[in-house]
Amino acid sequence: MEKGLSDVDLKHFHRAIELALQAETEGNLPIGCVIAFNGRNVAEGRNAIFAPELYPMRHAEIEALKHVPRELLQNSHQLTLYTTLEPCLMCTATILHHGVGRVLFGSTDRYGGPACTFGQMPPYYEEQFAAVQWLGPVLPEACDSLYQRAMKIEKRRRSAG
Repeated sequence: MEKGLSDVDLKHFHRAIELALQAETEGNLPIGCVIAFNGRNVAEGRNAIFAPELYPMRHAEIEALKHVPRELLQNSHQLTLYTTLEPCLMCTATILHHGVGRVLFGSTDRYGGPACTFGQMPPYYEEQFAAVQWLGPVLPEACDSLYQRAMKIEKRRRSAG
């Protein structure tokens, strides 16, 4: 077991990695996300910001959260979100608004992650953030290469634009 991850955690992380690789083959950033309830996969998402068309809000975490069954939202504190990359500010706020209880990320996002904002957010977000169990990076050996490839794609797109 890696870094205290259960077999269930590893299963969901490996699925998130599969989704990240699928996103990459579709021309998007290699980022994938799985959401589980009581150990069962209930929603998935993958980055889709570039293809099939440019839509910057189609981050893996938001795509997965859109697919959580509505009846589970009243128990959202029991949801676990697995993502290959530390959520950005937009995804972090969305996770907090949904009330997800546990977030595990595979690789740290030194470029766009929210770590520098903790302790400086408005009170609502600080309170919500404190209520979530955040764990990461928990699979850097598997997810850091995905992050490095995402950064290369992002740099190429910025220099071409």
